Formats: sequence, C-alpha cells, structure tokens
Amino acid sequence: MEMPKIFESEYRFCLILWEHEPVKSSELVSLCKEQLGWKPTTTYTVIKRLSERGVLKNENTIVVSLVSKDEIQAAEIDELVEKKFGGSLPAFIAAFTKHKKISAAEIDEVQKMIDRYKEEGQDG
Repeated sequence: MEMPKIFESEYRFCLILWEHEPVKSSELVSLCKEQLGWKPTTTYTVIKRLSERGVLKNENTIVVSLVSKDEIQAAEIDELVEKKFGGSLPAFIAAFTKHKKISAAEIDEVQKMIDRYKEEGQDG
C-alpha cells in the first residue's frame, strides 16, 4: 500500500492524535482549538479527509491512527530525496552536511546506523 500524502497542517493534527490516541473526536476538537487555533468544523473536516485517505479511523467518535509517525516521516524523507536529489541518498547527505555542522557524536551515531544496516543486509 502506498503511503497517503500528509500535508503540513494535517501533520500537525496527526502529532496531536499520535500523542493522545485513542481519543474522542470531541477531545481532538478541543486540543486542535487550543494548540492549532482551529475551529471545530476545521478539525472535523481534517478527520473526515484523513479517514477517507486511510490515515486514521473514526469509529463511534473514537479516533485512532492507521499509520505511525515513523511511517509518515519515512515517506516524507523518501519523497524529498527522490524529488530534490534524484533518489540519491549520498547527494542528500552531501547537501545536508554542507550547510549544517555535525557533531562527533552525531557522526558516530550515523556510522553505527550504517554498520548495523550493513550487517543486516549481509544476513538477508
């Protein structure tokens, strides 16, 4: 299944949902008013739209997500790398590191991730 596209305002809504789920739709209305300044109709429209796209489920006024934050973030990163860097992860990393200082601890963390990925790739 292809990951549904989540727009920025919907992503902010999803952050609230992921933090509070399972949650009553009326509670989401209150949270969105408080945190995003949304009117109740806006929240209900977003719930309906995301439900139709398979991002969440609204059953008996209880809303739960059908996709995780990690899944959405991964899809967004994949789209960014594909669209802006022709699908090249090294080109993305080169552009990222060109304008952002990376600490030794961050470099070590990334190296450990690469090493784990290499090990897992050899097993499968």
